[in-house]
Amino acid sequence: MLRVLALILLLTGIPMQAAAAPPDAAPPDVDLELVLAVDMSGSMDMEEARVQRRGYLEALRHPGFINAIKGGYLGRIAIGYFEWAGLVNEASVLAWQVIDDAEDVEAFAARLEARPVGTRRGTSISNAILFGTNLIESNAYAGARRVLDLSGDGHNNTGPPVAPARAAALERGIVINGLAILIRPSGSGVPLDQYYSECVIGGPGSFMIPVHEAEDFAIAVRQKLLLEVSGRTPQWAPQPAAATPPVDCLIGEKLNPNFLERVFPELNR
Repeated sequence: MLRVLALILLLTGIPMQAAAAPPDAAPPDVDLELVLAVDMSGSMDMEEARVQRRGYLEALRHPGFINAIKGGYLGRIAIGYFEWAGLVNEASVLAWQVIDDAEDVEAFAARLEARPVGTRRGTSISNAILFGTNLIESNAYAGARRVLDLSGDGHNNTGPPVAPARAAALERGIVINGLAILIRPSGSGVPLDQYYSECVIGGPGSFMIPVHEAEDFAIAVRQKLLLEVSGRTPQWAPQPAAATPPVDCLIGEKLNPNFLERVFPELNR
């Protein structure tokens, strides 16, 4: 109970960040369209992958999640889920489900729990953003807000560059939030939380939450879901230091041995 109260106290009084709908748009039938895009790249070992899965299940089943949903204007959201690595694992996609009571939450969590846990090669945040954007654009719901919730433990290193993919999502009124998994530090020289803050997240009220320890994962996911469903941002969101140079959003690609061949295909001739 104390932990629930602590999480609630983290929520600020900032009004819900709802994108203005065009005059001819259908009225919203859900408070939120939320896609959970979960990193299952090979940089995670199986134990980390299981910790991540368990964290999502615990967060979804926590009473605070359904209570936050019921506290919305309409009291229901639409939620979807997929896993990604170098490419999106289309077999991992959980179809959209409307949630407005505890039974709906349990049904969605049970579908997720039944999925096998496995990792794949590569880390393409850009492909995850593009896939998630299409899921939101093509669904049957009209949400007052649309959020792509993306977790990951590495920099984009394959697929298209991340910046144009992010820009395409933001142009469609989709907010991207991030969960940067820092359990294993990367060797890029650019902290992953800074990379996520500058190159991945975006849109009104967007935020990033870092996870440094495996045991903190479930709490971080729960906290993130509560914020997203409530339409608020954490008051403690870290701000980059003024003297910090901008992040090179191609840092992950440049560490890929095939980067030059991808940028200059004539080198392969």
